[in-house]
Amino acid sequence: MAPRSRSSSASDPVKEQVAAHWDRRAPTFDEDFGHSIRTPDERAAWDRILDLVLGGRPALDALDAGCGTGFLAFELTARGHRVTGVDFAPAMIAEARRKAQERGATVRFEEGDIEQLPFAAGTFDLVISRHVLWTLPHPEAAIDEWIRLLRPSGRLVVVDSHLDPSASTGAPPPTENARTSQEYAAVGDRLPFLAGRSREQIETLLRAHGLRDVRSDPLQDLVAAQTRRMIEQGRAPTARRRYTVWGDRAPA
Repeated sequence: MAPRSRSSSASDPVKEQVAAHWDRRAPTFDEDFGHSIRTPDERAAWDRILDLVLGGRPALDALDAGCGTGFLAFELTARGHRVTGVDFAPAMIAEARRKAQERGATVRFEEGDIEQLPFAAGTFDLVISRHVLWTLPHPEAAIDEWIRLLRPSGRLVVVDSHLDPSASTGAPPPTENARTSQEYAAVGDRLPFLAGRSREQIETLLRAHGLRDVRSDPLQDLVAAQTRRMIEQGRAPTARRRYTVWGDRAPA
């Protein structure tokens, strides 16, 4: 099957606004809290999480869908996987490529729309996304697209969060909060998952879209590590519940 032609966010005013936000933040994105690993506890948590969701699978062809500046792509490459990262914010891709060159890392970074990707069906063993579904105007279509790209027995992994309705810190929001930004204020009513979805809702969603052996983890070690760092930095702990959910495409 030939690759699909790449669609552009420039043809969709909602995606234009979303891309504009992340383009604006790209130069300082890695400095924002939670976008990098800064402590030994965070490193240990991410090592456990990736070991868990990869399940010991060696040398995978992996897609980082909505890669940003390449956090997951670089983690996967360091573990010996062949990684392609796609994002529709050009400045994010430019920063990811700069980092790859600086690190001497072999990662393919492409600008593209992760709701409609230019790859043939069955291209990847693994598709992974991190805090991406809430940014999309058609999140369920994106899930179908990611599943299309999986080989038989391939795995889809979603790392995400949602607001904990029982928690309230009483603190003002961070100065750079995407959901309250000018760009998202203009299009938020057209982003179905803007507030996030619970771990249980994402499990149900992956099953409904045909994945098997759907499992999840609440990332309690990562939450604890990040909470400790926030307190040490004099910041109010986040009121979001974090998780990862994964499931497999049926074997051939």
